Amino acid sequence: MMTEKRSRSAQGFTLIEIMIVFTLIGILVGLALPSYQHSRRKAAEAVLKEDLFTFRKLIDQYYTDKGKYPASLRTLVEDGYLRTIPVDPITGSADTWQEIREEPSYEDMVPNMEFGIIDVRSGSQTKALDGTTYDTW
Repeated sequence: MMTEKRSRSAQGFTLIEIMIVFTLIGILVGLALPSYQHSRRKAAEAVLKEDLFTFRKLIDQYYTDKGKYPASLRTLVEDGYLRTIPVDPITGSADTWQEIREEPSYEDMVPNMEFGIIDVRSGSQTKALDGTTYDTW
């Protein structure tokens, strides 16, 4: 009788037991994955909002200090306002930021005059959780 119990326990799990365990794991992952993806996207949007706020604050600070807008985001780095240009959390690249330049007026029409950036937007045209596109933020 003792050898019969030992040999039964030494055999391991049955196929049906393993299938039930994997099915339960699959159901739990299936329930958690959409919540994880939503949380990850929400976090990326929060980072984007913070980056845009910082860019706009530094552009205004540059204008206050120098009396003109920076020529590019690279100018903010070169003049010590930023250490590096941050990565756009939506596109995953630091090169996709859209630089919005100031609109020249008729009085400003001087040949070869450079107009600086007054705003920055994300380079992504995908829709945000609120239904707007990221490049309009």
